[in-house]
Amino acid sequence: MNTLPIPSFFDTSRVGEIWKVDYAARADQARDWAHQYNLTPASASMDRISLLIIDAQNTFCIPNFELFVGGRSGHGAVDDNVRLCEFIYRNLGNITHITATMDTHLSQQIFHPIFFVDKDGNHPAPYTDIHADELRAGKWNFNSILAPNYQIAPEYGQQMMIHYAEELERKGKYALTIWPYHAMLGGIGHALVPALEEAIFFHSIASLAQPDFEIKGDKPFTENYSVVGPEVLTGPMGETLGSRNPKFIQHLQEVDRLYIAGQAKSHCVAWTVSDLLDDIQSTDPKLAEKVYLLEDCSSPVVVPGVVDHTDAANEAYVRFANAGMQIVKSTDVI
Repeated sequence: MNTLPIPSFFDTSRVGEIWKVDYAARADQARDWAHQYNLTPASASMDRISLLIIDAQNTFCIPNFELFVGGRSGHGAVDDNVRLCEFIYRNLGNITHITATMDTHLSQQIFHPIFFVDKDGNHPAPYTDIHADELRAGKWNFNSILAPNYQIAPEYGQQMMIHYAEELERKGKYALTIWPYHAMLGGIGHALVPALEEAIFFHSIASLAQPDFEIKGDKPFTENYSVVGPEVLTGPMGETLGSRNPKFIQHLQEVDRLYIAGQAKSHCVAWTVSDLLDDIQSTDPKLAEKVYLLEDCSSPVVVPGVVDHTDAANEAYVRFANAGMQIVKSTDVI
C-alpha cells in the first residue's frame, strides 16, 4: 500500500506537551479515514509488519520531566516523536501491529536514591554510579530501614547489593546508576506521550488492530532497561529477581518485519535490541534481517556536563547492523 497523508488534527507543535486525547473524535475520524483510503483490517493483510515502541512516556519524552532524553540537540525525544507519529500515520495501512513498552517504577527500587545510604545516612544523588568495590568498602550501604519490606535481614540486603554490582561488572554492563525518581506507576510521567498515544489509538480504530502494552521495570532488586529481560536474573542465593520474556523472539518469528523505535537509544532501546539479538542468535541468526531500527526516532541519554552516551549508542547500532539488522529512517518507504 502507498503511504498516506498526515491527518489534519496532528499538530507537531504539541508533541512535546501534555494534553487529553479526544478519543471519541479520533475514533470517528479513524473510521472515516479507513473508508476514504480503503483500509482493510490488519488481520486481512498479507504482510505482517509490526512496530515496537520502547518507553515513549512523558517521563522520558516531555521537556522538564524527570528523565527527558534530549540527546545532543537538547530536544531529541520531541523531534523523535514527531517523526514516529508521522511514520505511523503515513503507514497506517501497512503496520499490522503495535506494541508499546511502559517503564514502570515504584519509589523503593534498586536504582532510586532511597535504596542506599552512606555512613551519615545520606542518599546518593541522581546519576551517581555505584560500584561493587564501594559497596564492599561500605561507602554505600543498602538502606536497612527497608529490609522488613522485603522480609530480609539488613546484612543480606547489603550482600544482595554487592552481588548485583558484581554481576553487572562481570557482564560488562554499565555500573549501577542511581536515577531520579521516574516513570512512577500511577503518575503522569508513566503515561505515553499524548501525541503518540493518539497515533496508536487512531491506528487501532482505522486498522482494527488491538495494540499491546508491555509493563517492565517493576521488580525491586533489578534494573530492567530491556523489555526482554532484567539486567540480573538471580540473587546471591539463586533467588529469582526477574525473568526473561520469550514473547518478543516469538513475535519476531511470526512477522515479516519488526520496526523498533523509542527512548533512550543508549539504554532501553539498545539493551532491548541487544537482548533480542541474543535470542535471535540462539534461535536463527537470519531472523536479524527482519529487524528494522528507526534511527531517527530514538535519541541517547545526554546530561550536559555529566554524561554523554551518544557514542556508545552509535557503536551499539553498528553492532546490530553487522549482525544483519536494518538501520532505516522513518521516511523510508516500507
